[in-house]
Amino acid sequence: MKFPAAAPLDAVKFCEFVTASPSPFHAVANLSQRLKKAGFERVSEREPTQKLSPGGKYFYTRNQSALVAFTLPHGPANAASLVAGHCDSPCLKVRPVSKRQKAGYLQVGTELYGGGLWHTWFDRNLSIAGRVILSTPGARTEFTSKLVKIDRPILHIPTLAIHLDRGVNEQLKFNKETEFLPVLGLVNEQLNSGGSAVPSRTGTPAPGKKEDGKSDGASMEDKHHPLLLAAIADELGCAVADIHDFELCLYDTQPSTVGGLNNEFIFSPRLDNLTTSWCAIEGLCQAVEAEAASGQPSKETNVRCALIYDNEEVGSVSNHGAESNILPSFIEMLAGLPNAERGYYQILANSYLISADMGHALHPNYEGRYETNNAPKMNQGIVIKTNANQRYTSNAQTTFLLRQIAKRAGVPVQEFEIRNDSTCGSTVGPHLSTHVRTVDIGLASLSMHSIQETSGSGDIKYYTQLFKTFYEEYSKVEKVLTVDEA
Repeated sequence: MKFPAAAPLDAVKFCEFVTASPSPFHAVANLSQRLKKAGFERVSEREPTQKLSPGGKYFYTRNQSALVAFTLPHGPANAASLVAGHCDSPCLKVRPVSKRQKAGYLQVGTELYGGGLWHTWFDRNLSIAGRVILSTPGARTEFTSKLVKIDRPILHIPTLAIHLDRGVNEQLKFNKETEFLPVLGLVNEQLNSGGSAVPSRTGTPAPGKKEDGKSDGASMEDKHHPLLLAAIADELGCAVADIHDFELCLYDTQPSTVGGLNNEFIFSPRLDNLTTSWCAIEGLCQAVEAEAASGQPSKETNVRCALIYDNEEVGSVSNHGAESNILPSFIEMLAGLPNAERGYYQILANSYLISADMGHALHPNYEGRYETNNAPKMNQGIVIKTNANQRYTSNAQTTFLLRQIAKRAGVPVQEFEIRNDSTCGSTVGPHLSTHVRTVDIGLASLSMHSIQETSGSGDIKYYTQLFKTFYEEYSKVEKVLTVDEA
């Protein structure tokens, strides 16, 4: 992807990350590579904590779609400076049994994930990405999970021509089950007649197929089009017979880019919420890299941590979502370190969390939908999100501390609050605020949950700088405010 010469470098790097991360699995893998480059060591949350040393930099993943990255202070881990976001976005996911055929077309059965602006998915060049469970070559009883991303367009959801539905522009409604099926290709009688499979690379039957060609009820080729399986196998360089399961989502092959007459915009899929995912990890990496360059150890006394969750778009209720035990188990790990001075609840009481997600920019065509004095704009800094009904968790204490961090970082601050006659979305904040003091923030954006969203290219730097400063100076900021005196 060629970017304008004058495009902000951090915005370009972010766009490259988004394009390379069409699924949460890819996002976590790419963020992990960034952490390794900054000197973070990969560990496992399943192992004892003896490997963790004061002053160390570590990360671990869960389900390949959630990530915890942290640094330990040189002294006791008495408090944590936390940033939390999510890496999932509304999309279409391939069904467990996806094979469809109608009117001479091959179609793929999909399920809608999250609350997308689904009409924006029509007439886009789509492909698939995710993870695949494979047999280990030469060892049919050993399996591994590999990521797959088919870079070329292979799917399309065509709209009905206006000549056949003259009222479509007055009422954009469609049936999500019967009229929202992606087209994979035209039926090729030679390849697909009688449900026969495309031969695998090894010539062996696909999983669930016996040598006589009969099914034992578990065949991938019974559930998915052979051509789709063959495309996945080609991408992975494996045999169709090696594919045992997968989790795949559809994505728009149009790359993320910087645009606008003055390069002031980012036009991109999955801004909600790969923006936080990238900026939080980048801010943490830049903080530790700056310390390494100075030759001086960090003076920050808090544990510094970025938590990237999955499944926020569907309520965070999963083993790898914000309702899981990822945060509690992390704090319990800190309380169990050899030099620990405080217990689990004391560490939480002394900690602070930034719940970071995207926010709504003022839309020039719909100004009446916004509360007059709380309508943020793109490229004018971060947005503090407030809701009296706790859809966002910001309060006077947590927003004051956030403003102090932003002031030190030189980052402007805006406000967002919804109108009383409207409703707002939510974040990971309400789930996590039951454990720790939390503030909800975001960046102003348009077309949230569309297949292509818009944000400000200058705001990427603001977000990253805010997180970097937070990780460098929060323990100092904490001391300026006294609440709940003994």
